[in-house]
Amino acid sequence: MHVSRRVVLIGTGSVGSSYAFALVNQKLCNELVLIDVNEKKAAADAADLQDGIPSFYTNIHIKKGDYKDCEKADIVCICAGVPQKPGQSRLDLINTNINIAKKITENVIANGFDGIFLIASNPVDIISYAVWKYSGFSRGKVIGSGTTLDTARLRCQLSKKFQVSPQDISANILGEHGDSEFVPWSTVNVAGMKLDKIKSSFNLTDTDMEKIYLQTKNAAYKIIEAKGATYYGIAMALARITKAIVFDEHALLTTSTLLEGEYGYYDVFAGIPCIIGNEGILGTVPEDLTSSELDQFAYSISVLEQNNPLIQGK
Repeated sequence: MHVSRRVVLIGTGSVGSSYAFALVNQKLCNELVLIDVNEKKAAADAADLQDGIPSFYTNIHIKKGDYKDCEKADIVCICAGVPQKPGQSRLDLINTNINIAKKITENVIANGFDGIFLIASNPVDIISYAVWKYSGFSRGKVIGSGTTLDTARLRCQLSKKFQVSPQDISANILGEHGDSEFVPWSTVNVAGMKLDKIKSSFNLTDTDMEKIYLQTKNAAYKIIEAKGATYYGIAMALARITKAIVFDEHALLTTSTLLEGEYGYYDVFAGIPCIIGNEGILGTVPEDLTSSELDQFAYSISVLEQNNPLIQGK
């Protein structure tokens, strides 16, 4: 990484500004540059965040910037795009947000950026594919937030059921960050024990597990219905990925990446366990799935392929 530890955030809406706040609070960068089509909003966010810096006794330089600031950035995080509205699925945002992502990516690349793209704009798997396609970067340098947030939601649900901290639960959501995502229950591990061995002790049936899955999958819809948007959760997920990059953690996170043979698929972005470090995605760790889980993964991939105009147009 560059010594500067510079993060450029593009899109200072609810998600972007929440991510910026998380970065500052967790001291994950030395320089934070905010870019938005609404320059007054970006400048105001920068000033607002900078006002809090003395309270943390740390030296983070925050400013409103432009695409020239991308040249020496370590991470460019894209949060720009039209948000999901009540009643919409993430896939409803495709065409508008692909066009926005294309313009942003071209501007970033034109200014000499050679760091890591981190994508949050929805539908995140398809937008991540677009950024990878338009940037010409290797797959390791384009990371979608993927099912990182969904996985956190799942572990939170399981934590409540089993009365074990989320950190002691190994469970993932795979596939699309959207309606076709699924839980490979055969891989779930609670405090070192396989799920099938302990769920009966808690009187949990397959119906109960399905309810947990649906609560996880539909969490965003309920939040959007109540307050118009989701942003704190995804901002913390983005901060977690950023931390793994900045500190070269080699952390295993369910980010969206270009599949290069995992589960037999190619040329599509989807959420799978990825090793994240200083150079981006360092590798993947595909889980052993049952035949029914492989079918669920296949369905999720088909949804992503059929709804991605950049794949359909090849």
